[in-house]
Amino acid sequence: MYDDTDPLLARVREVCLALPEATEVESWGRPTFRAGKMFGMFTGDDEHESALLFIADPDEREALVHDPRCYLPPYFAGAGWLGLDLLVAPVDWVEVAELVETSYRRVALRRMVKALEAARTPP
Repeated sequence: MYDDTDPLLARVREVCLALPEATEVESWGRPTFRAGKMFGMFTGDDEHESALLFIADPDEREALVHDPRCYLPPYFAGAGWLGLDLLVAPVDWVEVAELVETSYRRVALRRMVKALEAARTPP
């Protein structure tokens, strides 16, 4: 259901797996990214060939829903997930990293978040 050599998947992996203790697990025939629980999925469907699903910050969700690059993914939207179509316009990978980090923080254990914050804090 996906091409393991897809360059977009390679970039999504790079962003997701840079987070402390993040892992990749194939589930539902798709690469999913987890920190205990799932925080991201590389997917595609009839409308969105290459997309990243993530858990949106509730305060930002409404604005993101109106972004033409984002959509409400079937089965996941009710739990606060959004899809980001990676084929719409040039991808802003800094923004993708921010969305992924927000999603990660929603499911990661406290020690994982502390490790993330420690990595972000200069010595």
